[in-house]
Amino acid sequence: MSRSSFLSRRHFLGLSTGLAGAAALGLPGIAHAENRTLKIGIMSGEDEDIWRLVSQNAAQRGLTLKIVPFSDYNTPNEALSEHDVDANAFQHRPFLDAQIKAHGYKIIPVGDTYFQPIGLYSHKWHSVADIPKNARIGIPNDPSNEGRALHVLETLGLIRLPADSGLFPTALDVTENPRNISIEELDAGVVGRSLPDLDAAVVNMDWARKAGISEQERIGVEGLKNNPYVNFISVNESDANAEWVKPLVESYHQPNVHQLILDIYHGTVTPAWP
Repeated sequence: MSRSSFLSRRHFLGLSTGLAGAAALGLPGIAHAENRTLKIGIMSGEDEDIWRLVSQNAAQRGLTLKIVPFSDYNTPNEALSEHDVDANAFQHRPFLDAQIKAHGYKIIPVGDTYFQPIGLYSHKWHSVADIPKNARIGIPNDPSNEGRALHVLETLGLIRLPADSGLFPTALDVTENPRNISIEELDAGVVGRSLPDLDAAVVNMDWARKAGISEQERIGVEGLKNNPYVNFISVNESDANAEWVKPLVESYHQPNVHQLILDIYHGTVTPAWP
């Protein structure tokens, strides 16, 4: 049994009695939908454990959730647009905007889920100030993550980008590079594994953990405040005011889900609601 499966089962055991009691008491303040079944598209992996717990919460709000895992990031929005699922939860705003531009989807966010920060890691240097001139720094080469990584390097004072660079700058857009850093664009799946050959690399914190990169090697990280890369639950625009949207979001925005996210992702992922 995986650690994440154990954690989710442990949460369910503690959850069932409490929720049953709340339902019996008819506690106020809980948004409720009348016996609606919803299909929710998510990415396979740890999120399946999270949404099992969300499903338990949703049952007390009149919702039956059927979780539909995907392995291809392009598929959940297509499925939502075709009404093969009622909602999905896997993406941030820049990704959705790019998908809307490419496919014309009419999809909107209705509630934040969590934030997966990216950080600057180094085997060789203990702080950003230690990074020398002519250093080699790896970043992901796909448009969304490359722009995000460059903005992290700018926030850390290593480079400057034009004020109007938006969310998708490339290394060619760098206007100031006082340490003459060589920015190496690498596939997102290998940038973390390339860290021993680099002075530093920008890596998603959860990917870094899975690649065996320690927290002590993280010398910079992006912040949550005003960050466009917060993940959320999405629905079709035509369902924006559907009666089931509010109880669905409330089912996610619960303390037990908050704790499970921290447990499953070992603190590398931050719940994104108060």
